[in-house]
Amino acid sequence: MKVVSVNNIKKTYKKVQALNGVSFEVDKGEIFGIIGPDGAGKTSLFRILTTLLLADSGTAVVDGNDVVKEYKQIRQKVGYMPGRFSLYQDLTVEENLKIFATLFGTTIEENYHLVEAIYSQIEPFKNRKAGALSGGMKQKLALSCALIHEPVVLFLDEPTTGVDPVSRKELWDVLKELKHQGVTILVSTPYMDEANLCDRIALIQDGSFMKIDTPQQIIDDYDQILWSVKSKEMFRLLHDLRENKNVLSCYAFGDVHHITIDPSVMELKNPFGASELSSYLNDKKHEEVEISPIKASIEDCFMQLIA
Repeated sequence: MKVVSVNNIKKTYKKVQALNGVSFEVDKGEIFGIIGPDGAGKTSLFRILTTLLLADSGTAVVDGNDVVKEYKQIRQKVGYMPGRFSLYQDLTVEENLKIFATLFGTTIEENYHLVEAIYSQIEPFKNRKAGALSGGMKQKLALSCALIHEPVVLFLDEPTTGVDPVSRKELWDVLKELKHQGVTILVSTPYMDEANLCDRIALIQDGSFMKIDTPQQIIDDYDQILWSVKSKEMFRLLHDLRENKNVLSCYAFGDVHHITIDPSVMELKNPFGASELSSYLNDKKHEEVEISPIKASIEDCFMQLIA
């Protein structure tokens, strides 16, 4: 069953094209990730699907309801956690959760089982003002508020941005449990490493979906030669690698540079391999050169698609 169905959604802010004909579907009980940098259109899409923003054109259906004609029904059965903390900062943790429960005609006690896994971690601080919470605790409170009314679909807009690694793991553990309970989850993130935690992902750039598939299939479709390269002078290395005509792309990746090589040069009578690249860098006076073939990550796939 398709719980979310989006067809050719477009949205423009004056001269900025936020969404450019986005179309996709999400199955029931699926974790669907929308992966892309800031400004790619993730928040605009989520605001349209949660009936907070009107699209310029296109259609969208959430759990059988049209986002324009039946927005009241959608608001009763979706949970939305915006990227920016938007709860009442001058109220306590418990007061915030009570307000959200009351708005949806329920109570904390009645639906405590829905939020227990995440809320139990901040319950010892239930009398603390929300504005005084740490980043990770704020996200846990926001997620609890989004879950308290037992939503059918959960929209999480960059829930782990600015959150410590332990809290990030805890949040994803909760999402996996919600998936097992049948909740459909759409989550956006700029962190490419979180893509592997989703069932399927959409890579988004400049308001357009470049590719939709499982993380593993996107990696399997990567068809370029990929090497990691490092030397004693990494900044100069970046420039020299980009100057080589056989290097298709080069970008910094942690403490190494990732480069792609034109596959056609490997079929020549005198192919351009790792030894040829090493000689080239030695001629450029680089020291402590290390070149290794590597497997592509989601970030490598993303870079290939936007090149």
